Amino acid sequence: MPILALVALLAAGCAGAPILANPPLAFPAPAITAPPASPPPDPVAITFPRDDGPHDRLTEWWYYTGHLHTATGRRFGFEAVIFRAERSAVPTAWASHLAVTDEQGNVFHYAQRSEVGPQVDHSPRDANGDAAGFDLRITGLSPALVAGGAPTAGSPWTLAGSDGTDHIEAALTDAEAAAAGASFGLTLDLRAEKPPAAHDDDGFVDFGPAGGSYYYSRTRMAASGQLQLDGQAMAVDGIAWFDHQWGDFVSVGGGWDWFAMNLSNGVDITLSVVRDANGKPVLVYGTEVAADGSARRLDGSDFSVDATGTWTSPHTGRTWPSGWRVTLGDITLDLTPTVDDQELDTRATTGVAYWEGSQRVDGRRRVTEDHQPAVEYLGGEAYVELTRYTTP
Repeated sequence: MPILALVALLAAGCAGAPILANPPLAFPAPAITAPPASPPPDPVAITFPRDDGPHDRLTEWWYYTGHLHTATGRRFGFEAVIFRAERSAVPTAWASHLAVTDEQGNVFHYAQRSEVGPQVDHSPRDANGDAAGFDLRITGLSPALVAGGAPTAGSPWTLAGSDGTDHIEAALTDAEAAAAGASFGLTLDLRAEKPPAAHDDDGFVDFGPAGGSYYYSRTRMAASGQLQLDGQAMAVDGIAWFDHQWGDFVSVGGGWDWFAMNLSNGVDITLSVVRDANGKPVLVYGTEVAADGSARRLDGSDFSVDATGTWTSPHTGRTWPSGWRVTLGDITLDLTPTVDDQELDTRATTGVAYWEGSQRVDGRRRVTEDHQPAVEYLGGEAYVELTRYTTP
């Protein structure tokens, strides 16, 4: 998510409530005959494919965003994510969000699911029990649908992968389609075109009192497969961005703005601005991945992000930034949402509403040609996630 740096996805572990939204519950410690072995102190080196898989940590997610097109030029954005939350003796809680942006149709569709228990995790493991990738399958429907009389489960929404060869498969039930206002689904194969980029140099981001998080991205994955929309199955190709983040961290209360940009010159850039409850930035960082796959850490002094407009949701009443100008060294990038309304109200599963949207990128880079200043024009695609905005 996307850089989702500090998030309030805390498990409640009780039916009918947002399973990832409430404070941790206190349970008596079970009787043990010997103390468990202490894990090594953070940070430790990230290793693949082991660290593609699930971890015994408070919070974790596997997050895809991307851009797809048909042979006739029809274009779509998509999001597919699974969240994992582990709290004390409460069974592991999971949530999943699926979204498709129909750029030509100017329509956004999304759906959500949640489930509790170990049956979600089908990840492959080696002889030592260490994960060798991830295979996560969520069947449980949103508690809001179940409370309204819908079935409790559907065909699995699956995210699976190892070492940059991944697969997404998800389709809506009739009840989910009715709630979303459209029937849609994805079947995609993905292949990384660059090595994973470890953020903050070593892949561990220190949030201070809020905790810390391991975090890497596969910033450019070739995607191909099929997109289904209202009974029409379309062959699609495109590009995807994958974020995997896990750790023992909690929310600082203010939310964040996250940007993931794939430029036409092969450069990928992610930026994150994390704020406290008063809207003050408390953590500003990013990563630039060159066309050859080499990664460079970005500090807050290296770039600026300025909103160029706003959009007010008719669903939640919240006013979100809409459109941005990013300045990074000699590069200036203008981001424009492909559809204004890309808001997800996922309070039924994660307790939050957020805006996550596909963008067009128009940019320019100052260069020198024949000893004279010149401009190189850059195109591209991006995703932006916003999580902190409330009703004005």
